Amino acid sequence: MNMKLLPFEYAARNLGRSPLRLVLSVGGSLLVVMLVLVAAGFVQGMQTSMQISGHENNTILLGAGSEESIERSEIPMRTAGILSASVAGIRNRAGVDAVSPEIHLAMPLSLAGEAEDQPGKLAVIRGFTSEAMLVHEHVVLTHGDLPNEGQNEIAAGQLAAISMGFNPPELMIGQFVRIDDDEYEVVGILGAAGGVIEGEFWIPLTDLLVTAQRDSLSCVVVRRETAEPDDLEVFAAQRLDLELISMEEMEYYAALSAFYRPVQLMVVITAILIALGGILGGLNTMYAAFASRVREIGSLQTIGYSRSAILISFIQESILASATGAILACLLGWLILDGFIIRFSLGTFGVSITPPVMALGLLSGLILGVFGALIPAWRCLRKPIPEALKAGE
Repeated sequence: MNMKLLPFEYAARNLGRSPLRLVLSVGGSLLVVMLVLVAAGFVQGMQTSMQISGHENNTILLGAGSEESIERSEIPMRTAGILSASVAGIRNRAGVDAVSPEIHLAMPLSLAGEAEDQPGKLAVIRGFTSEAMLVHEHVVLTHGDLPNEGQNEIAAGQLAAISMGFNPPELMIGQFVRIDDDEYEVVGILGAAGGVIEGEFWIPLTDLLVTAQRDSLSCVVVRRETAEPDDLEVFAAQRLDLELISMEEMEYYAALSAFYRPVQLMVVITAILIALGGILGGLNTMYAAFASRVREIGSLQTIGYSRSAILISFIQESILASATGAILACLLGWLILDGFIIRFSLGTFGVSITPPVMALGLLSGLILGVFGALIPAWRCLRKPIPEALKAGE
């Protein structure tokens, strides 16, 4: 025998019986789903930034023992020249080998107009040569020019410029920034398809050597053409005087992503704990709402509706409120959170509210609607019909 269900309109009309309860239910769902979007968007943005940064034909040579951080690596300045002369099969364009000597530093950077006694924002700065554009093919100059050596010029990644308060990022061109005691003029904006380079500042290698007061490189990045990764590993093993290790660029960023996984986990756990508080508050709200309708529940049972049918109607009512909050949260997340800049030791990256992230948010809203009604409604439905009809007398 088919179960007699209450009309869907009954659940929809009941939402308007208490505007305050409706606002609390929608608001609670919105808050919980927003937290889910923040956590998932944070993890998605960081992972995407890492995944698209490496190239399968790029190999990094860095100091032994610095596998987890290029910033800590130091190798001799002569490494790039020795490598070009020693390893065959390196990409070559117009007689120039795709061997990029680089410095990677995290240093305070501030706008020149800011007070000198105020600490600048920690920024990832890369010292580069013209060969870097042969190695990092995905890097494009979106606005302005590349910095010239000896001119105290600097290029900013798109996310780096936005993190400094310039949106759109090309507004930063012409501004002066201070690094240590030196001032640099921003002459260009770099794009890298969302990779980590978009969160960096690029300075000509010789200029950064002077500013940072160092005489060593952080790494050498090589674009292989016919050479194999083993060829670079053999070179690093043979040149003991250089104290090198060889890593594939994709492996380096995969290891870096694994290194920051505890940070991602901490963000997710924090969001879950806060969302749990919102869920418990929602349960209290729904229980108070259903407890005031005990006599109504008894009347519905008297005219022939089963407890299961009433429970389904209450779940529909809760899902409507939760789904409304979830949709609003996804809309706000897409408008406000998507692309929101997060600064950390690696540089900067944007929170990524992708379709899968939004789907996760909507799913969490639906689950919240089901479980938000299930427990409070069942507690009210357990009462016998005579007792339910006498409630509130």
